[in-house]
Amino acid sequence: MKVTVLGALTLAAASGAALAQARDDLKVALQLEPPNMDPTSNAAGAIDQVLYANVFQGLTRFGPDGEILPDLAKSWDISEGGKVYTFHLAEGVKFHDGTDFDASDVKFTLDRARAPDSTNAQKGLFAGIDTVEVVDPLTVKVVLKAPDGAFPFKMAWGDAVIVAPESIKDIATYPVGTGPFKFEDWVQGDHVDLEKNPDYWGTPAKLDHVEFKFISDPTAAFAAMMAGDVDVFYSYPAPENLPQFEADPRFQVIVGSTEGETIMAMNNARPPFDNKLVREAVAHAVNRKEVIDGAMFGYGTPIGTHFAPHNPDYVDLTSLSDYDPEKSKELLKQAGVTLPLKVKMTLPPTAYARRSGEIIAAELRAVGIEPQIENVEWAQWLSSTFKGAHDFDLTIISHTEPMDIGIYANPDYYFGYNNPAFQKVMADLDVETDTAKRSALLKEAQTIIAQDYVNAYLFQLPLQTVAAAGVKGLWKNAPTQATDLTGVYWEN
Repeated sequence: MKVTVLGALTLAAASGAALAQARDDLKVALQLEPPNMDPTSNAAGAIDQVLYANVFQGLTRFGPDGEILPDLAKSWDISEGGKVYTFHLAEGVKFHDGTDFDASDVKFTLDRARAPDSTNAQKGLFAGIDTVEVVDPLTVKVVLKAPDGAFPFKMAWGDAVIVAPESIKDIATYPVGTGPFKFEDWVQGDHVDLEKNPDYWGTPAKLDHVEFKFISDPTAAFAAMMAGDVDVFYSYPAPENLPQFEADPRFQVIVGSTEGETIMAMNNARPPFDNKLVREAVAHAVNRKEVIDGAMFGYGTPIGTHFAPHNPDYVDLTSLSDYDPEKSKELLKQAGVTLPLKVKMTLPPTAYARRSGEIIAAELRAVGIEPQIENVEWAQWLSSTFKGAHDFDLTIISHTEPMDIGIYANPDYYFGYNNPAFQKVMADLDVETDTAKRSALLKEAQTIIAQDYVNAYLFQLPLQTVAAAGVKGLWKNAPTQATDLTGVYWEN
């Protein structure tokens, strides 16, 4: 075969161009599959992990370090002592179905979320709204019942993303948003596909196609990464494998923090956990260090209340529930319960829950409490534990919503805590705008629930992401439940 000089140069140039061409697709693995595609009516964080910022957008959004950034609202004005927010909306925005986004969609979304029949899992975010008024197509005025300096923060939650009346009917299976990616397909039990939105109004995505794979088993997670079946495993479920990935040049390991308070929730609304002495006994029976070392291989920060340690208003209250099994036995004796005390421990499929549950069950047995472990799938946990009849005694879960201590003010929430004193602190916080006074109220709130032993507070969930070495732009921390791929790309 004869090759001319010109032909050789042409072939070399073509080969170099091919080598320089970065990939435009990405396969991302998550441990949990969303139960549906509607973040505005379901509490599952897995929905936001797929759709937040990628498909759906809100008036505001969380940035990678937790800052509140403009999103569909390019700016806003605050007047009348903090009671009136006037949002100025971005121009030229369209939903993925081609319909225009305007102020009427904002009104529809907020009115729907706060309606009496609303099924929004965070309905409290919208409880302070008095009226929503369309001023013009690009301006919406929200009048609050009382001043609320945290309102832009509340509007950044995944539960507050903007939806349209034209597409709301099918949102659970076919989400239509305004983001840089469009929903393409959902093969239940396997994956969700997103594609680049060619008509996106803002900075376009750098990836053309994203596939979210759902792999619940830690062993399968390791195999998928090693085989190259997935490029990124967000919140990798087997921390014992991280040193192996760190030693392999094909991979990068990114360890950050989350807003996830991992707790062993107790059903305060039914015996025996309606008795504070029993709850305190449980708390003192748990060895946090043993749980973190055994279930998380040393990753995780001990917590003594429902608040993130990286928050400047955090109070370290771990000493209130330090490991003291002899004290647990004495408290159970004071409570007058008959031992062994048999209870049901319901565990969702996350690795941290299943592993922590086995360790804690052994610790509880040592003081006379006999947990009967019930392993359930995610949809079942949501329907029977979190919702419905709240059919559980103990359960282990990480609450990954940002600064969500306000859930303890809702007596109908799944752990059934009803304390008017705590509710008043939260009500005062809602209307307080002074930074120092807000800080004091948050510290008081943390202390109340720690002293009431509402739940057993375990650790702050770390974010451990394993990715191919060439993937850039991933978030290190998780200030909200999101796998934000809007700035992710492959390095040449």
